[in-house]
Amino acid sequence: MNAEKSDAPRAVIVISSHVARGSVGNRAAVFALETLGFPVWAVPTVILPWHPGHSRATRIVPPLDQFKALMADLERAPWLGEVRAVLSGYLGEAGQAEAVASLVAAAKEKTPKALYVCDPVMGDSGGLYVPEATAAAMRDKLMPIADIATPNRYELEWMAGAPLPDIKAVTAAALHAGPSTMLVTSAPAMMAGGIGNFLLDGSNALLAEHRVIERPPNGLGDLTAAVYLARILSGQAPVKALQSTTAAVYEILARTAKRGGDELQLETDAQSLSHPMAMVQLRHLLHPGRDKRA
Repeated sequence: MNAEKSDAPRAVIVISSHVARGSVGNRAAVFALETLGFPVWAVPTVILPWHPGHSRATRIVPPLDQFKALMADLERAPWLGEVRAVLSGYLGEAGQAEAVASLVAAAKEKTPKALYVCDPVMGDSGGLYVPEATAAAMRDKLMPIADIATPNRYELEWMAGAPLPDIKAVTAAALHAGPSTMLVTSAPAMMAGGIGNFLLDGSNALLAEHRVIERPPNGLGDLTAAVYLARILSGQAPVKALQSTTAAVYEILARTAKRGGDELQLETDAQSLSHPMAMVQLRHLLHPGRDKRA
């Protein structure tokens, strides 16, 4: 039985941005997945010296024909059967979405149970920070094929074309977003001074809340998507996966903030990924599907 488990696909292909300094994009996702025991194939969509939110930074986007050629190589790689999941995040340009979708299809053809997680990294409360064509490509080409999507509240608002002022509105938008499982970060909380991660799937409507920490460093969404994927691949039920993911990310955030760090300090807080101690409030909400059955 152990031999069967060791032979099962465990690798994750992570497709996102790469920074030389910092813990965002692939740097956050790859570290988390490898720390939690999953081998990673990392594909950079853009290369930066640091997160551009710190200051102006050189931006190197691979030529689209070369990016597509590299992705095509991965599609026909003799090791594709090792892949259990694909996680995509920030795209360097709209044309990359087509290559991501093609690789997802190839991975699923090789391993039908392979998961695709789409983290549609496109903006935050300040609006879109990618060109609208790139955001539209994620919405139109990648969200429809995702098993799990992890937008933040503002990204879901943009995709829904409407403000989402409360958890009821977030629930309705998540229900119609496409993927069967939606994990919405930065969701409105019910506790005062709080913020939450909202999970909606076929049977669960869950809200995991914690207190707001002002001026958080970047990379929380990248980290959340990777940790939640790792929990699911490890066999955790969605309820436990949401609770433990939220606790881990919040704990790392709180410790980074206490030190005054401008980047998540994953190497220092790696233990929090596996064994978080932070307490989060987990609420079981009325599933929208139950309204129709009532």
